[in-house]
Amino acid sequence: MTIKEGDQMPAGTLTLITKDGPQKISAADYFKGKKVVLFSVPGAFTPTCDAKHLPGFVERAADIKGKGVATIACIAVNDAFVMKAWGKAQNTDDKVDMLADGNGEYTKALGLELDASGFGMGTRGQRFALVIDNGVVKKLNVEGKGEFKVSSAEYVLEQL
Repeated sequence: MTIKEGDQMPAGTLTLITKDGPQKISAADYFKGKKVVLFSVPGAFTPTCDAKHLPGFVERAADIKGKGVATIACIAVNDAFVMKAWGKAQNTDDKVDMLADGNGEYTKALGLELDASGFGMGTRGQRFALVIDNGVVKKLNVEGKGEFKVSSAEYVLEQL
């Protein structure tokens, strides 16, 4: 079942990329007591994700955080080492948290997985953006197939 606006974020474990290496954190702890923008990309270093999606949030991080957002996070069904390398390549630093969902378990718990096996990528996450306040989904923006509009940093910023 796909998550909806007004739903509590599902339980699960996320892998947060930190300066000290990958750290496991419960989703409940990660989303508790703050406003978070969580966006998902089908894959690190893939064309739209690498050229537009992540860079948009890096560039607009101060504007988004200026609207009361404590944390901006990028999640992808990639391993922690790929997410670390991508974050470094995109200079995410303290602007965007990089979350690895290596087996896609959290993405599946959201009901937002994508079958990308036709591209040799297996199960991935759909392109989406969520605005979460204290663990509750306030905005849910899921892209149509092949689109990049409603999950962009600019679109999310307009919703805040």
